[in-house]
Amino acid sequence: MTDKKPAKKTAAKSPVKTAAKPAAKPASKKAAAGKDQPRSRPPKKAADKKPVKKASLKKPGGKKSAGAKAAPPARRCGFVGIIGAPNAGKSTLINQLVGAKVSIVSPKVQTTRTRVMGIVNRKQTQLVFIDTPGIFAPKRRLDKAMVAAAWQGTKDTEAVLLMVDVGNGRINAEARAIIERLKETNRKVIAVLNKIDMLKKEKLLELAAAMDAEGVFTDIYMISALTGDGVDRLMDDLSQRMPEGPWMFAEDQITDMPLRLLAAEITREKIFLQLGDELPYSSTVETDTWEEFDNGSVKISQTIYIMRDSQKAIVLGAGGARIKNIGAASRRELEEILERRCHLSLFVKVREKWTDDPERYRDWGLDFNS
Repeated sequence: MTDKKPAKKTAAKSPVKTAAKPAAKPASKKAAAGKDQPRSRPPKKAADKKPVKKASLKKPGGKKSAGAKAAPPARRCGFVGIIGAPNAGKSTLINQLVGAKVSIVSPKVQTTRTRVMGIVNRKQTQLVFIDTPGIFAPKRRLDKAMVAAAWQGTKDTEAVLLMVDVGNGRINAEARAIIERLKETNRKVIAVLNKIDMLKKEKLLELAAAMDAEGVFTDIYMISALTGDGVDRLMDDLSQRMPEGPWMFAEDQITDMPLRLLAAEITREKIFLQLGDELPYSSTVETDTWEEFDNGSVKISQTIYIMRDSQKAIVLGAGGARIKNIGAASRRELEEILERRCHLSLFVKVREKWTDDPERYRDWGLDFNS
């Protein structure tokens, strides 16, 4: 267990807007499971709401028409699926585009287990990016469900990006397997060569030419998802590809992921980062309770589920040191995301066959029978 309980407890209420700071002494009530709202952008400051200048239309002869206004640009909205091999940089790109963390990241493959939506508003266009699990050769039931979710993320989208890690100077076998699958289905996509900051220009151009020769790419972009280099040009092109239509999400919403699930994902990321290869793929995290208090703080209780009793010692560490470190790292990031004081309690329990539990798959939006 990490962190002390707040001194004064009142009934909790469900989290509403994550980035908005709580009002003074709000009326609190118990948070209903699954009722928390998706994460949103911070409200704009008054200074950011600049008045739109009226555009003047000219009549023949060069004189301005009094009171005439130009029609505002039509709004656009559409979905963009992102696929790629594990660790290609898909989640890093999503976070870079949104400007906030909506998808967890670690050096470990298969960190992303479910579809993650990132919503980006760019001028008159709302782009809804779908981050998917890495595509690889699956063996376990969970692996198969993750890969199926990745391919599902390419359906009913206006554009599909294939992220390829070119940092090591080559196109790896997993990326080539995806390209072959695209050829079989006659699907045209946009190639995004990532980690270009790790490669010399000559080698990068050579790889781009090789990708172009595959015949499945409509365009090829070169970016660094980590630094943002080349991302603006990609975004400009994607914005123009989106069809005209109303926005599907509120202007301040950045993801459709409930806060309870996002909080669990943040803690799972810390497990991946701190436990190396010892445990991560045998563990999962669930948010059990979420309570808010009159002083604006929030108390979150989570359970780390493992598959064998012998794994408890790995998570707890000597004298409970490891779970304290995991909890502290998760709490710091949650406080940054929620912009409020966070009290986080972690528990470890054994659930031997959690990877064969259909309910877990429903929670993640995965198909148990895929």
